[in-house]
Amino acid sequence: MKRLLVLNGPNLNLLGKREPGIYGHGTLDDAVKLARETAAEKGIEVDEYQSNHEGDLIDAIQQAEGKYEGVIFNPAAYTHTSIGLRDAISAIEVPVVEVHISNVHQRESFRHQSMLSPVCQGQIVGFGLLGYRLAALALMESFEGRR
Repeated sequence: MKRLLVLNGPNLNLLGKREPGIYGHGTLDDAVKLARETAAEKGIEVDEYQSNHEGDLIDAIQQAEGKYEGVIFNPAAYTHTSIGLRDAISAIEVPVVEVHISNVHQRESFRHQSMLSPVCQGQIVGFGLLGYRLAALALMESFEGRR
């Protein structure tokens, strides 16, 4: 059975409580549920993992090889700082879609640069939790096209 990984970085476990004016009132469970329901439409399973630790996220990306058809990844603040995550994404064949709940390009200037987007299949920003559904749809379309 085909599988996707929904991978979430630091502080996303606080969704629903953390800065609701920016991130809304939806929870991380709500985001994963959107991806899971979307994937289920095509009979695809979704696993989830969240960590506040960069090395754990790197391990999850490395372990995605051969296990998942795609990764939906909200790297949160590591987007702007992590060469380690960039290198991990570059090292695998599995396509990764970078997701951000807020429109990072409308926020502070330090959020405008992603270290990861050049090595990701694509980037979805600013659509709230719907971004998780859009990323699942994009990944499913891409691997359906690879057949």
